[in-house]
Amino acid sequence: MKLSALYFLATARLALGATGPITYNATDDACYYTPMPNVTASNETRAAPWGNQTIQYANGTTCCSSLDQVQTALDTIDAKLLELLSNRTAYSREAARFMSEEADVDDPLRDQQIIQRAMDNATAVHLPQIVAQKVFQSIINSTVEFEECIYNTYNSTL
Repeated sequence: MKLSALYFLATARLALGATGPITYNATDDACYYTPMPNVTASNETRAAPWGNQTIQYANGTTCCSSLDQVQTALDTIDAKLLELLSNRTAYSREAARFMSEEADVDDPLRDQQIIQRAMDNATAVHLPQIVAQKVFQSIINSTVEFEECIYNTYNSTL
């Protein structure tokens, strides 16, 4: 599958119901780049919720006023992510059909290109690069295992 990481991230953002611009506190920008800054763990106890709401919808309302509201939104996003991953896996299965040998399934150069592209494009959709890197590494590693299984369980005599 030759979809770019930016396309995947942008499509995911649309599919996940991003309903408006996300605002954020500029002091936390460093946490969106790799390497992440070395910071000292805070020992302070804060009254929760602390800070300002960071998600603003197109209609001007903000999220979130409770942890339950956050968790409900995350549950909805998780369900949509599963759907997107299912679609991606269907294409991965299809890709396995084009492999002549099992060794062709894993292409480390392509894997690294996909991960790097995800990291390069992450900030355009306000996603921390470390999240893009770790998620895409996990997707690729599990997809390679899946494709190897598909390749090795196919019986051409049937």
